[in-house]
Amino acid sequence: MVSGSGESDSQKQSGGWIPGASGIPAFTFEGAEPSILPVLIAVPHAGRAYPRALLDDLRHPDSVALRLEDRYVDRIAQAVARETGAGLLLAQAPRAMIDLNRAPDDIDWDMFGRAARPESPGLPSRRARSGLGLIPRRLPGVGELWRRRHERADLAARIEGIHQPYHDALARHLAALRDRWGAALLLDLHSMPPLPARIGGEPPRFVVGDRFGATCHGSLIAGAFSWFAAHGAIAAHNRPYAGGYVLERHAVPGEGIHAIQLEVDRSCYLDSHLSEPGSGLPGTIELLTGLVRHLAAGVSELGGKDWDQAAE
Repeated sequence: MVSGSGESDSQKQSGGWIPGASGIPAFTFEGAEPSILPVLIAVPHAGRAYPRALLDDLRHPDSVALRLEDRYVDRIAQAVARETGAGLLLAQAPRAMIDLNRAPDDIDWDMFGRAARPESPGLPSRRARSGLGLIPRRLPGVGELWRRRHERADLAARIEGIHQPYHDALARHLAALRDRWGAALLLDLHSMPPLPARIGGEPPRFVVGDRFGATCHGSLIAGAFSWFAAHGAIAAHNRPYAGGYVLERHAVPGEGIHAIQLEVDRSCYLDSHLSEPGSGLPGTIELLTGLVRHLAAGVSELGGKDWDQAAE
């Protein structure tokens, strides 16, 4: 369930609940009503509301939080949404608790005691085998993340309190944008560690993912790359990040709902330790603010409405 603050030009809402963190919603939404852009920015991996019990269960809580979080990319999203008027869906629950970019059945059941496992669990997915399923299990260079096995009741509470209401809200806001504008764009915003340098050139600083053409009209992808090129920013397409469950679940280009996963190199906006905001933050915000405005114009054209028509 999502609760709103009442009718106003800017709607501030919260929804879901974080098990073990009383009073903290799983996510927040903020956006103009009626919407002034056909774009919704979502940030599923930057949550920092860690319940004490969760931290106690982690073997190395400080390093795990730093590695799993899309560190402070929510600050970029908040600034871009504020400057453009795009809607913003912001997860507050941490990825260590549940990964909102994974399917609810993308589970490594070996993380659970035998009594908690289903009778026929099936084979884990590639993502779960890598250690990054619905509940992350391990990280390269860190190893196993948890001190104990998980309980089935904990999993159910995290799905009920965080995962399900987040995706319900995401679907609802995208549908509302599409109904108003004729088309809508989800910009699923993430951050990534710096990529290796390419032979003869610098590494990409941004990765635009559309699941190899399945989740977004080609004109919007072309628009994104033209914007980055015009501003001297190196961007890659789908490699190494093509998009995950969020795009799989919510993108329906044939019905006017388009989705892009955008990865931002953390060295663009964090300090040299990739832990705190750095000098590049304002420039990154400015670049992505322009990108969102540029893409919004393309989305409105796809929907067959201009700004004045939508305003009516």
